[in-house]
Amino acid sequence: MVLVFLLAVAALAGGVWRYGYLQALEQLARRAEADLALASDRLSTELQVYQELAVLLTDHPMLVGLDDPDRRADAQVQLLEVADKTAALDVAFADTSGRILVSANGLTADDVSDEPYFRRALQGALGSDHGIRAPLNRRAYYYAAPAFDAAGRVRGAVVVVADVASIELAWPGSAPAVFFTDANGEVFITNRFELLFWTRPESGIGLVPPEGPAPEFRAARTGAHDIWNIRWGPYVPTRALHLQRHLPVVALTGEILVNATPARRLAWLQASAVAAICLAFGAMLFLATERRRTLAQANAVLESRVAKRTRALSEANAHLRQEIIERLEAEAALKRAQADLVQAGKLSALGQMSAGISHELNQPLMAIRSFAENGAQYLERGRSDKAGENLSKITDLAHRMGRIIRSLRAFARQESEEVRQVDIVAILDGVIELTGARMRQDAVEIRFARPEHPIWVRGGDVRLGQVFVNLLTNAADAMAGQDDKCIRIEVTETGPLTVIVRDTGPGIDLPDKVFEPFYSTKVVGASEGMGLGLSISYGIVQSFGGDIRGENAPGGGAVFSVQLEPWQAEQAA
Repeated sequence: MVLVFLLAVAALAGGVWRYGYLQALEQLARRAEADLALASDRLSTELQVYQELAVLLTDHPMLVGLDDPDRRADAQVQLLEVADKTAALDVAFADTSGRILVSANGLTADDVSDEPYFRRALQGALGSDHGIRAPLNRRAYYYAAPAFDAAGRVRGAVVVVADVASIELAWPGSAPAVFFTDANGEVFITNRFELLFWTRPESGIGLVPPEGPAPEFRAARTGAHDIWNIRWGPYVPTRALHLQRHLPVVALTGEILVNATPARRLAWLQASAVAAICLAFGAMLFLATERRRTLAQANAVLESRVAKRTRALSEANAHLRQEIIERLEAEAALKRAQADLVQAGKLSALGQMSAGISHELNQPLMAIRSFAENGAQYLERGRSDKAGENLSKITDLAHRMGRIIRSLRAFARQESEEVRQVDIVAILDGVIELTGARMRQDAVEIRFARPEHPIWVRGGDVRLGQVFVNLLTNAADAMAGQDDKCIRIEVTETGPLTVIVRDTGPGIDLPDKVFEPFYSTKVVGASEGMGLGLSISYGIVQSFGGDIRGENAPGGGAVFSVQLEPWQAEQAA
């Protein structure tokens, strides 16, 4: 029984080895086919460049009238430039007799009348060939394209010579061994230079070197795959899966050798694993009684561990729920803190503008007092018309004070409305009026290219107003101490809707960090701020689905671009 069991295990392991080896070879063959297809397509594509070059040059005016020596000299210069830019060995033009009239590098024979690619071109078709020809004496691929005259007759051919060695150098050395053989079975192109010019033997299988004895070679058929056992060099696998692919476009046959040793090793591992499992299973059958007792004990231990693990998972689950609750509370607290920070930023800006705003309100009050006193005197004198004029001026001043107070109240309140349709032009008007006192105090000129029509965007009046208040006040701070102080505001509707704020200040030291919290170029501890204004503005614009960027202008100064979403685009979506 033991002998029968061992023979059965050996037969099963052999079957597993055979099946695993064939499966591994099948996967290896699919990868090898993909690698061979990639190498073949790469070769065809690189050679097609020179083919298309020959076709494109046939109609070039520089190849007309080459009987003139001056035109031949000009054509030779232009052909040399084309050869340098395309890495071609030579570009030449031959007449119908096969005589080369002009050549870029002079590497083509003076007479190509006997070349098959040229004879093909004289028939009005694209000719191609490869080989080693004088005076070049190196591997090259030749293309000849016919050039026609006005009557449709062939007047010559453009010959383009491609360097095969330069194509090979672009291939990675770590790729599988790939070589391309011609109709004579000679290796003409390869990424393993030790196989160059090897040829097919009389048997038609394998390769033999052009000189010296043939190295060891054995070919075997495993399933549907050809396996070669070879010793052709240190960079060619000794046990290789061989695949080939015909390339009629370039008249070559692509072949690949992929190392099959890993597939054989994997099959041995699989067979060894199956044999070990079977032997272990036999031992377990032999020790069935002992195993039952051991299994019962192991089962009890396992149940105890499962119970402990279940309790641990329950505790971890409860702890995870508590962490989720705490993170939700922390997120809510963070949102409240962000809202408070935005409000604090607005109040800080109002504090900085308070002196100018007080001046803006004090001037109309003094004027109202003066007009009221003058109006009373006019009424005493019976000049009601002059008193009416003073009352009208008092009304205008009261309206002006009302606008200032409304702007302050709107800017200071904590906006809680959802994103809605707002007019960015009206918001910019309000911001300019709100910061006007500060700008006049600092002698800052604001140039606003105001559109004549409303521009509706997604956002909120208060929060967008805070963004542009921050940008204008930051620009005014940056230009402190300069003679030329100017802020330009522009709204562009071509492409993304963008509001551009440009100043004439010194620019931004670190544009990549300008929107980071607490980043500021002002003196640490100064009253101007803590470096949160641009960070708050960045968060506000992002919440509306827009974007804000800061950079230095080419002529000096800083440029901030606020990109917003148009309201019409959202409704259409």
